[in-house]
Amino acid sequence: MRISYGALVCIIAVATAMNVFVWHTVFVHNDQSLRVSILDVGQGDSILVQGPTGIQMLIDAGPDRSVSRQLPKEIGILDRSIDLVVETHPDKDHIAGLPGVFGTYVISYFLSPGISNDTAITHTVEDSVMREPNAKSFIARRGMRIHLGGTAYADVLYPDHDVSKGETNAGSVTMRVVYGDTSFLLTGDLPSEQEDYLMSRYGTEGLESDVLKAGHHGSKHSTDAVWLTAVQPSIVAISAGKGNTYGHPNPEVLERIQREGATVYSTIDSGTIRFVSDGVAVQTKTQR
Repeated sequence: MRISYGALVCIIAVATAMNVFVWHTVFVHNDQSLRVSILDVGQGDSILVQGPTGIQMLIDAGPDRSVSRQLPKEIGILDRSIDLVVETHPDKDHIAGLPGVFGTYVISYFLSPGISNDTAITHTVEDSVMREPNAKSFIARRGMRIHLGGTAYADVLYPDHDVSKGETNAGSVTMRVVYGDTSFLLTGDLPSEQEDYLMSRYGTEGLESDVLKAGHHGSKHSTDAVWLTAVQPSIVAISAGKGNTYGHPNPEVLERIQREGATVYSTIDSGTIRFVSDGVAVQTKTQR
């Protein structure tokens, strides 16, 4: 939903020394729910977050242009704008759909980990961002807070250092979306080593979430048992493609989640997974 300037007061404050990014919006909207939708884009990731006042944040855009077919189903065919696009890391299965998104929607802000990745798709995405005259780009760092309207917000937990030369998965932007008493932990393709690092930095109190998006499509190299214990999710969502050659989600990961007592939803079985929060509880609606 595009927020007109007549109805929007948007103040961006960037404090470089403190690594603080504040996005404050005032907009009147009748629907006071927060929606987090794990879009069915096959073997990849794309998550749409819609705040209670209509602010829209797209995290990743999947492995191809299929996200451009999914988005109108979620935001309406007449809506041609997205307030913030987040690239968790520059792997093809997360960013190949971004040129189509930038070619279809007006984007206000673009957030990425700043990873250098000399690939054709990365250069195409960079060109798409540069051609969008309205998009302001920022490098994601711990301490940034994105206000999603009302009391909803998303905190960047990671990265907290320069990841430009590192392995792409290890630099995945990790965000915790909070609305009232409900929360969602979204980790891109973050490996176990970085999960351990986040546990050492935040502990259970800073990570505990109702919904966890499993890292790296349910790969055995993410979503460790100790990580699940720290996050304590009641729901784990997995984004993966049917019949993928990687064996995602890995059976070991599914066993870990089962032992933790969480409910698993996968885009393979459920299609697009929609979570709706009123700030008190989270409801789940699936495409199939």
